[in-house]
Amino acid sequence: MQLTKPQPPHDHEFEALRNGLNGFNVAVTGQLLRERIASFIKDEEGAVLGGILGEIKWGWLHIEGLWVDETIRKDGWGGRLLGAMEQYAQSKGITNYHLETTSFQALPFYQKQGYEVFGQLPDMPPGHISYFLRKMMQ
Repeated sequence: MQLTKPQPPHDHEFEALRNGLNGFNVAVTGQLLRERIASFIKDEEGAVLGGILGEIKWGWLHIEGLWVDETIRKDGWGGRLLGAMEQYAQSKGITNYHLETTSFQALPFYQKQGYEVFGQLPDMPPGHISYFLRKMMQ
């Protein structure tokens, strides 16, 4: 046995670790829906001007990121993206959602959409605060 020094993993090493973790988790929780999902705002030429990325995992929707180009920001696209993702999750029986944002990103936007802060991490990134939010529809 040996302990390797911290370094970027090779693909096969990363997969071995992921498979081990997932195998353990499934043994404890049972097989649960897991799905990566995304929705995009595209212009007439198909260029992406915004989008949202999420994952349904362990009975929750995790919003991994939401971005809207400055040229169409303030036109309600962020709320539409978030609403579409939440509706999709609800169609799968998922009614709990969570995400992370920072003090320089979109905390007021998410709070306006019904998300509440349940934790924060100061100086993440340095000089800012990371906020952890959730929205529970039950």
